[in-house]
Amino acid sequence: MYSVEEIKELLEAFDSSKATALDIQIDENQFLSIRQKSAKQEIVQMQAAPAVVEIQTPTPAEADRTVTEEKSGDGTPIEAPMVGVFYAAPSPDSEPYVSVGSTVNKGDVVCIIEAMKLMNEVTSEKSGVITEICVENGQVVEYGQPLFLIK
Repeated sequence: MYSVEEIKELLEAFDSSKATALDIQIDENQFLSIRQKSAKQEIVQMQAAPAVVEIQTPTPAEADRTVTEEKSGDGTPIEAPMVGVFYAAPSPDSEPYVSVGSTVNKGDVVCIIEAMKLMNEVTSEKSGVITEICVENGQVVEYGQPLFLIK
């Protein structure tokens, strides 16, 4: 028969090891079986946790100011098709897809929005010249937020 101290030492050694199962036959009638979750199972459980999303609604004064600012630009907006992070270039060391004064054709890629770890290309809906870039590289953008103005 094992003492309480021996069992504690055995459990500590098992817990610090990479083993996931421990079976001990104490005598003919007694059997001790211990199972431990693997690291892979714990990761899957952590990934299944729901995401927390915080939505901030602008005050009426902020909304009026935003509408005024958006209308002050020259051109038609190219809006964000989704919520995510705006990237002006395909990689950090690459040139931006477009800059002020760039001529774009309908269907040309103008930026990337990262949403849920997926990179989504945003294309121009019309041909023209970029007159303004409305957001900063790496900025979180909202659905429908103007990214560029095109004329």
